[in-house]
Amino acid sequence: MIQTAVQNDPRERFAAAVTLHRHAMYRAARALLDSDADAEDAVGEAVLRAWQAFGRLRDEKAVKGWLIRITVNCAYEHRRKTARVTYTDDLEPLAGDAEDEHDSSLWDTVLRLPADYRIPTVLYYYEDMTTAEIARALGIREGTVRSRLSRARSRLRTLLKEESEYEI
Repeated sequence: MIQTAVQNDPRERFAAAVTLHRHAMYRAARALLDSDADAEDAVGEAVLRAWQAFGRLRDEKAVKGWLIRITVNCAYEHRRKTARVTYTDDLEPLAGDAEDEHDSSLWDTVLRLPADYRIPTVLYYYEDMTTAEIARALGIREGTVRSRLSRARSRLRTLLKEESEYEI
């Protein structure tokens, strides 16, 4: 009986969806923005916008892609607003365990990719989204996603090879 009440309450369904996908939302925003704080701001704005539009979501099975699409849009908007700001200090990570789930040296290398390659890479490899889901979330063609993933892999190989040569 209690489970049915939760399933019928849109606030509970929304909270559960955001809780389940919060790390994916953060990583998508962080892939586009230069600091953890900016990514957290974009995710906060995305949660607010998603809540305002939650009643219009047609298929709750597609909630992950929907939340990531909103987050990506908020991150792009945040980047446009703060385009003139230059970060001079490396800030300590503020998001805690969001980055603990992956190898930090590989993550740092992924963050060095151009944004057009970075976001599909994060969504594909870190969030296990299909190329079709990524295409819908980013509003681009599926072939473009595959092309960007291929180019990103090539650049990552080059970057990782360069790093390993310096460490020897």
